[in-house]
Amino acid sequence: MHDVLKFDEFLEDKNIEDAQLDDLQKFLQSLYQQNMASRSQARIISGLKSFYNFLLYDGTLTEDPTALLDAPKIGRHLPDVLSLPEIESIINVIDLSQPEGHRNRAIIEVMYGCGLRVSEVVTLKLSNLFFKEGFIKVLGKGSKERLVPIGEMAQKMVMLYVNGERLHLKIKKGEEDYVFLNRRGSHLTREMVFMLVKKWAKEAGIEKTISPHTFRHSFATHLIEGGADLRAVQQMLGHESITTTEIYTHLDDDFIRSNIALHHPRYS
Repeated sequence: MHDVLKFDEFLEDKNIEDAQLDDLQKFLQSLYQQNMASRSQARIISGLKSFYNFLLYDGTLTEDPTALLDAPKIGRHLPDVLSLPEIESIINVIDLSQPEGHRNRAIIEVMYGCGLRVSEVVTLKLSNLFFKEGFIKVLGKGSKERLVPIGEMAQKMVMLYVNGERLHLKIKKGEEDYVFLNRRGSHLTREMVFMLVKKWAKEAGIEKTISPHTFRHSFATHLIEGGADLRAVQQMLGHESITTTEIYTHLDDDFIRSNIALHHPRYS
């Protein structure tokens, strides 16, 4: 309604009673001249298209002037990615001699080693750890389950926590199967993991914008830079569409240049 009223104000100011495609394009141009972000412009256009669809359905109009109206292009945002030294620096600030030290180290190893979403980390169950086979079962978006490989280091840190700190907790009823627990014996929340990651990054001197998802981004980017098959990465991340995974095919200039120098016969 806010977006439709914004368009209505534009029409009143221009003394336009019956808006046509040209008027909509001029309205879009006015949004651009206001330095409005492309995403906000696209949202307004989407709202107007829905409004005109309603007018068609209602019988108020017989033609839709927004049918040929193009929304501005919205570039994909490439997420911050941590280098391996940066990940190791975050791991190194976690003191294993402190309470929850092994739990915190295991969280990092699982997020980076398996590329899990934060929601998948906090809902990870003991009954879904299949370390003998080298997999964990994860409950992803839309309650879809998938099997994800887990490396030896992540397995080791999880078992050190499960067979150590976790044994001394008074676990609340109904929480017994969750892997990662707080000191009160309940499973961790997404917010708690966010706070922990921010704290570790600050202590490690990382100035990038860091969240739990950064480790998932780094997992995927490092795999693809190392030559991993895009379909395999898609399956491990639990992406429904391959186009979602393709965002991780961005490679920095130095990486591209080094590969060309290494493999192209006439580059030097």
